[in-house]
Amino acid sequence: MDRDSTRSKKERLVQQLRDIDSLVIAFSGGADSSLLLAVAHEILGEGAVAATATSEIYSAKEKNGAIRFSRDRGIEHVVFHSHEASLPAFVSNGPERCYHCKKSLFQELIEIAASRGIKHVAHGANVDDLDDYRPGLRAATEMGIMAPLLDAGLKKQDIRFLSREIGLDTWDKPAMACLATRIPYGNPITSEKLRMIEEAETFLLERGFGQCRVRHHGSVARIEVESQELRMMTRDDLTKAIVNKFRDIGFCHISVDLEGYVSGSMNRALNIE
Repeated sequence: MDRDSTRSKKERLVQQLRDIDSLVIAFSGGADSSLLLAVAHEILGEGAVAATATSEIYSAKEKNGAIRFSRDRGIEHVVFHSHEASLPAFVSNGPERCYHCKKSLFQELIEIAASRGIKHVAHGANVDDLDDYRPGLRAATEMGIMAPLLDAGLKKQDIRFLSREIGLDTWDKPAMACLATRIPYGNPITSEKLRMIEEAETFLLERGFGQCRVRHHGSVARIEVESQELRMMTRDDLTKAIVNKFRDIGFCHISVDLEGYVSGSMNRALNIE
């Protein structure tokens, strides 16, 4: 990574933000939206407002982290309940699930912005998001949602570098997609499945795993962890603890994916080039 180039990208980001007077930011608490919010707050002051959705598809841990981040910096933060579970096109979990979810979410964000007299809404998409199947990006474009990080040419490694440089503790935070992404396409999304996934992943995180996913394949839990952490799974005490906990959660069979964690691995079933 060329540090000078990365800092130049940040300047492009700053210039974008200077061209507006206020902004509502879709704030998940992850590395991307945290950097966007921090820089926007520096430039716009009280004109930067964070908005975080809460529902069954979002981890409570992530929501609490977002609340702390905003509170510690004195940023106005709106936490609202999203309604994707009322959308048949979301619950049925087809390939366009994310499109319908994001379209509903962005509409709520637009309404939050309008109620405050704010014309602009932004999300934390970055250049690397273009490398995967992300129908939610199409929804954002259709609804006029800004993507300042993407427009500035920032990649994930740039975001982590800049976040660390300005002292954000989110600089090395693992990526965290919504819990619905753990369920194979075509399998309906239910409250019970989401509960099982969140409880299982929380258990792994509390035992020292970094980036992890628990994919819900009916009675089977398929665990993805970083390749360097696969050896941890072979420790007898930890293996027994995971098996016992996951069975308590409701899984009959517990497996570990030998490939390790792969972002967007469920998209392979779509055969998209």
